[in-house]
Amino acid sequence: MPQAEHATSPAGKPGRQTLSAVEEAARMDAVRRYDILDTPPDGAFDRVAAMAARLFKVPVASVTIVDEDRIWFKAAHGLEGVSEIGREPGLCGSAILADETLVIPDTLTDPVAANNGLVTGPMAVRFYAAAPIITGDGHRLGTVNILDTKPRLITEDDTATLADLAAIVLDELEMRLAALNALRTEQERRIEQEQARERAERDTAAIQAFASTLQRTLLPPALPVIPGLELACHYATASPQDVGGDFYDVFPLDGTRWAFFLGDVCGKGPEAAAVTSLTRYTLRAAAQIDPDPDKVLTSLNTALLLDPAVGTRFCTAVFGTLEPHEKDGFTVTVATGGHPPAYHLRGKGTAEEVRPRGGMLIGAFAEAHFASHTFHLAPGEGLLLYTDGLTEARTLGGKMIGEEGLTRFLSARTGPVGAAAVIKDTVDLLDTTPHGAGDDVALLALAVPLARDADGLTATAHTIAPAGETSESRP
Repeated sequence: MPQAEHATSPAGKPGRQTLSAVEEAARMDAVRRYDILDTPPDGAFDRVAAMAARLFKVPVASVTIVDEDRIWFKAAHGLEGVSEIGREPGLCGSAILADETLVIPDTLTDPVAANNGLVTGPMAVRFYAAAPIITGDGHRLGTVNILDTKPRLITEDDTATLADLAAIVLDELEMRLAALNALRTEQERRIEQEQARERAERDTAAIQAFASTLQRTLLPPALPVIPGLELACHYATASPQDVGGDFYDVFPLDGTRWAFFLGDVCGKGPEAAAVTSLTRYTLRAAAQIDPDPDKVLTSLNTALLLDPAVGTRFCTAVFGTLEPHEKDGFTVTVATGGHPPAYHLRGKGTAEEVRPRGGMLIGAFAEAHFASHTFHLAPGEGLLLYTDGLTEARTLGGKMIGEEGLTRFLSARTGPVGAAAVIKDTVDLLDTTPHGAGDDVALLALAVPLARDADGLTATAHTIAPAGETSESRP
C-alpha cells in the first residue's frame, strides 16, 4: 500500500499561511453557528479521539475547534490537563487552511511546524497529521488530529480514514445543531402560546416537546434513495412524554454497497436515548471500518460494555448489508443480536423467518457471539424488520400477536410485496388491536420491485406518531 509522504501542506502543495479577513470572518460565523466552543465533554467526540488513537496507534489524538485566537480541544485522548493552546502556525493552525488532510512526517524538517510550541515544548511532537472538519458550505471549523513523539509515515488509506473521522465529527455537530435548533424553535413557540397557562401545564408541554425533539434526532431525517430498491419505514411512540429506545437507519458503505439496521435499547427516557445515540453512532462508524455484520455487532457489544455511562443497559439489533446481485436484485447479509427475526417475503403467501444461529443480547455479555446469514433478495421479494412492540400488541382476546401471529399475517397477505404496501398492511394490523401497541414500534421494509415497476422509485419518509396515533409511510 503506498505511503503518504506529505509535506507541511497537503499533497506537497505550497500551503497558505493565513486566511483573508473576509474568509476568517465567515469561518468564525460558522464556528459560532454550531455553538460548540467551551461546551462540556461529550462522549461522542471523546470516542472519535479514542478511536483515532487506536486506529493509528499513536499516543495522542484530539478533536479541535479553531477559535479567533486559540485552538480549543473538544476532545483529547492522551493529552491530560490541556483544554486549549494558542493559534500558532505549523500544526492545527495550518491544518484549517486547506481542504485536504495535512501530514507532517517529521516536524523538525518542516520550516513552519519546527517552531510550533507543541514541537519545541515538553510534548516534543515529531509527527502530526490532521483532517479538517469542513461544513457543507465549505468552512473549516477545526481538525481531527493524531500526534506522535517520533517521525513516521502513513498510507493514503490512513489519510482517507482520518478524513472519514472528521466527517463523522461533522455529522455529530450537525445532529447536535439540529436538535438545538428544533428545541429552540419549540421553546419559542411554547412561550408565545402558553404564557397564560399554569406553570405545571407549561412544564408538561416542555417535557413532551423535548422528548419528541430528542426522539427525532435519534432517527434519520429521511431514507436514502437506492437504485433498484424500494424503502419504507414507520415509527410510533407509546408515550409522548418518554423517549423510546427503538432505532433504525439506512446508509451507504461505498459506491455500490449499503448498510441498514434496526434495533431496540432497553428502557426509556434520557438514559435510553443516550445509549441509542451511542449505538447508532457506533454501528455507522464500525461499518465504515469493516462492514461484516457479525463484526459490526461485535464492535457494538464491546463499545456498550466499555462505556461506563451505559451501565446495565443493553440492546437488540439486526444489522445487514446490501450489494447488487450479479443477476438481479440484491445479495443481503444479515446478523442479529437478540432481536426478533426479520421476514423474507417471497410473495404468494410465503414469509420466511431470517434468524441466523446465535445472536446474543448486545451489551450484556463480554463473550457474546453473533452469526450472519446471506440470501438473495430477488425482484418481487421484500424484507421486513420490526421491533417487539409489534409482536407484543394484544388482540381483542387479550393475546399477544406474537411471532406466530405475525408469520400467519404476513403469509396471508395477497397484496404486492412492495415496501410501502408491507408497511401499510402492518400498520393496519396494529390498528385492529383495541389499544394499539403498548410499546414503541419501529418498522423498516426493503423490497426489490419487478422489472416493470422498477422505474422512478422513491424512498418513503418516516413519521413519529405519539401514543394513540398511527403513521403511514407513503411513497
